[in-house]
Amino acid sequence: MQNSGNHYCRQIWARNANSAAVRRFAILLTLALAFLSLAAAPAIPSADPHRFLDDIKALTTPAMEGRGAGSKGLTRTEHLIEKRYKSLGLEPAGTNSYLQPFTVITGAQLKGKNSFAVLTGDRKVELKAKQDFVPFSFSASGSAHGPLVFAGYGISADEFHYDDYAGIDVKDKIVVVLRYEPPSFGEKGGNQGMTQHSQLVTKAINARNHGAKALVLVNGKLGDGEEDLLTRFGSVSGPENAGIIFLQVKNDVTEGWLKAAGKSLAELQEQINASSKPASFALTENQTAALTVSIVTTRATVNNVLAYLPGRTDEYVIIGAHYDHLGRGNFDSLAPSQIGQIHPGADDNASGTAGVLELARLLAPQKGQLRRGILFASFAGEELGLLGSAAWVRDPTRPLDKAVAMLNMDMIGRIKDQKVYIGGVGTGSTLKAVVEQASEKSGFKIEYSPGGYSSSDHTSFVAKKIPVLFFFSGLHSDYHKPSDTWEKIDPVAATRLLDVVGATLEQLADAEERPAFIVVAEDKPAGAPGGHGYGPYFGSIPDFGEVENGVKFSDVRPGSPAAKAGLKAGDILVQFGDKAIKNLYDFTDALRRSKVGDVVEVKVLRDGQPVTASVKLEQRK
Repeated sequence: MQNSGNHYCRQIWARNANSAAVRRFAILLTLALAFLSLAAAPAIPSADPHRFLDDIKALTTPAMEGRGAGSKGLTRTEHLIEKRYKSLGLEPAGTNSYLQPFTVITGAQLKGKNSFAVLTGDRKVELKAKQDFVPFSFSASGSAHGPLVFAGYGISADEFHYDDYAGIDVKDKIVVVLRYEPPSFGEKGGNQGMTQHSQLVTKAINARNHGAKALVLVNGKLGDGEEDLLTRFGSVSGPENAGIIFLQVKNDVTEGWLKAAGKSLAELQEQINASSKPASFALTENQTAALTVSIVTTRATVNNVLAYLPGRTDEYVIIGAHYDHLGRGNFDSLAPSQIGQIHPGADDNASGTAGVLELARLLAPQKGQLRRGILFASFAGEELGLLGSAAWVRDPTRPLDKAVAMLNMDMIGRIKDQKVYIGGVGTGSTLKAVVEQASEKSGFKIEYSPGGYSSSDHTSFVAKKIPVLFFFSGLHSDYHKPSDTWEKIDPVAATRLLDVVGATLEQLADAEERPAFIVVAEDKPAGAPGGHGYGPYFGSIPDFGEVENGVKFSDVRPGSPAAKAGLKAGDILVQFGDKAIKNLYDFTDALRRSKVGDVVEVKVLRDGQPVTASVKLEQRK
């Protein structure tokens, strides 16, 4: 019995031991599976073309008014995005709930006294505002009184050996100039269009640099069927203040001034055009002008809309797009005859905005599952100069050093021939590999660009040494026109690209290591048209946030002339050679007037202190 009992006991012990082992194995297996579920969150579902297109339709309804800065339509759009983020259970990530407010300049208004009088001896002729004359919205406010001088086209162009100001004194005088430029400029420049010298801002800066008190523009020769119309106030782009009083007067008014000097506007213009030589002169001594311009700059408070999906750590990835557009067009419309009509901006950038909303919907269920959080950022003010993204990096609502990467979508809705453009792949050590893996089965023909600088919101982040990716489907003939409508969106192709963006985003949010930022020398942005721009190469990246005086650098391109001269991000350029720099237009004009190889003495303010440097300008490549 004892032997039998011992055998029974051994059987019981073995069974219990086996059960304990099974239990331990089951516990370990459960823990392992739990760990794996944390370490590798499930792949997000595919984007829905119908939802995507429905959001684009909602963003481009007439009630949204083209989402122009300061419009009720932009506020309605902001509320739509905020409501969506809230409904998905995403956390508010603005300074005030989901919103981050900032101020933008939306335009200008004529206020108070705006007058123009011409005095010939004892005779005074008063012109009527908006009938005989109109100020430009970027004119300085103030009064001027002085003799009149005709200065041709108001151009100083060394490359064409042409200068309307040569041999004539315009200091403290009122200068009258023609619109456009001599036809020989286009012929000598080898193109059919106008050069930069025809631009109104260039004319204003040139007159100011020659010491004029005010500049008066006239249309001059008209085309067949063309009327002598005054420019609508606010319809021409320029700085907030060009630093000189600048207005337009009708041809017949100017003809009266010239007649007293025995001249004719048509004859003068014909003479200049035929000879390609200036015909500037001072009008009769007893003829002067007195004028006053009063302009009030209009501003509005707009909001970035920001939401957060928490991860397991305090690091995060940003997915963003701008939701503003052109409103009813104004100066930035590429359909000037349709200014005043709503520019719906279906591709630019309702498509990117709808993409962010769709990715927010797909990722919201993964709260707390990814290694890193995700910041969903809908930016305002992009069309005014990347102002929303600039406001965020200047005053971030989450710690900037915890941002692992920024993914930007701007115009993703009209993919043609399966070709898409992805920029910024060189700005992070792992970005190219991540994107290639995410797009492996997409069927797209992808054109990559390593650099992260271009005219969209990711530029604000690469300037802060944050790796970026820029997703873009290319330009088209409806860009910045009322014809950019939802019917032209290809939602199936766009959501296939969204799947690539989503897979990229998820990989970056869940990777063990964050990508290291890499400085990339200047390159052609993905999808950018050809051409090298105007003037020689300097190499600074402007900060489009408001600076009272000068041009602030958000960054300086590596290896550029500015970098070689020791200029840095945060510097404020206030002097370029002998030219004072008050704004970006001044800087652009000064650079255009320089030559490759010139060594220019510049002055910047660095932490409030003046710093001088010698910059040797190079050829654009």
